[in-house]
Order: sequence, then structure tokens, then C-alpha cells
Amino acid sequence: MTGGSKPGDPRANVASGAIPSPNIWRHTATYEIENRAVDRTGRLEDEMRAIDDWAGRDVLDVGCGTGFHLPRFAATAASVTGVEPHGDLAALARRRTRSWPSVTVLKGTAQDLPVADGSVDVVHARWAYFFGPGCEPGLAELDRVVRRGGTAFVIDNDATRSTFGRWFRRGYPSVDPQSVERFWSTRGWRRTPVDVEWHFDSRADLESVVRIEFNRELADQIIREHEGTTVDYAVNLWSRGF
Repeated sequence: MTGGSKPGDPRANVASGAIPSPNIWRHTATYEIENRAVDRTGRLEDEMRAIDDWAGRDVLDVGCGTGFHLPRFAATAASVTGVEPHGDLAALARRRTRSWPSVTVLKGTAQDLPVADGSVDVVHARWAYFFGPGCEPGLAELDRVVRRGGTAFVIDNDATRSTFGRWFRRGYPSVDPQSVERFWSTRGWRRTPVDVEWHFDSRADLESVVRIEFNRELADQIIREHEGTTVDYAVNLWSRGF
């Protein structure tokens, strides 16, 4: 890590108003393993492109973390801006994309995006802040920064189905999937259900990721119950045109 603090440290270089992310902030290297394991066949990107392609356009990745997805957008986009509230993670994202001149990484939050009005065409937020009720300030920022004819994508867990969905319901019983879906649909967002996988290179990798996503008791139960290195994983791809 850069700087003198670690993700999750209360002294860390974090933007004001940021909502802590206990997995990537505290377990950055393990979260990198998780990023590599999710959707290796690229189904989510295919679904997004089918709705609105970012080739030749200006992309904003909200909650970009260490910048895992930034090069994928930069391969065809005109420009890519990553916004990340944790300064140490933003520094890692800059290091990751230093060979991509079209990529800029800024420290900031979803509810106070450090970009100009009407400056982006496509917004991507994957498991970052936009989980339904409570994210209204971030949605207002999308209204400000997305150009007419642009599209925003929000990717979140679908807790109503799949093996991971069952784990999620056990780990986060306070999250009501129906309420979350009502939140998005009543605000004009379109739901595209997508089936992906966690596919790990080793059992040790799977177990390490399970342990950063769930509390110790549930993680132990999941590891005892689930065999192999693959987990079926249902997600919701929410999209809205502007």
C-alpha cells in the first residue's frame, strides 16, 4: 500500500462522507483474488454493451477501488475516470493504469463526484455504494454528470436466487431484496438479471474470499457445506438512460 495507513484504519486517507467497504478496504489483496474470480467469461460486460456500448465515449467508474475494471473500459473508450473514496486504493488504481494515458483516477465519493456537469456518457458502479434506499444523493449526482443520451449501470447482488444469493441472505438478513428492487424500478431503472460465477484457481482462494465477505461463523459454515472452487452467483444489472 502507499502512504502510511492501511485500508480500514481510522487514520486512513479517506474522502469525507465515504461509506466504509469492509472487504476491499481491509483485505485489498484478497479482494483482488475475488475480482479475478468473478465473471471470467465477461457476461456482465456483454450485457452492458448490448444496452449501451462505451466505445469512443467518456466513462466514469464510481467506487473503482484498485482500478481492476479501468483497463477494460480504456481498451475502447475515449476516456475513463475512476473515482474512489479511499486514497490508498486510488493510488493503487493510478499505478495500475499508468500505461493508459486516457485514464484518470480521482479521490471522491458517489454523492460528491469530482467531475464536471454533463461530462460523461457511461457510468459503471459495481458493488459500490448504490444498494438501494440511502443512495439518493449519488443518484442526484448521476443526473448532474451524465450527458443526454448517456447510460448508468449499477451492478448488485440478486439475493433472491443462486448459491451466493442464499449465502447473502444468511449473512445480511436486514437487506430485503424486494425492497431494493422496488427502489430501483420505481425510479425508472431497468433490471437485467445475469447469471455469473465465482471461479477460483484454488480452494484456498475461495475460502479466503468467503472469509472477507461473511462473518467468521457463517464463513466456517459455508466452507464446510460447499465443495469445489466454483460458486453460481446471480446479480442484477440495473441500467438507466439519460
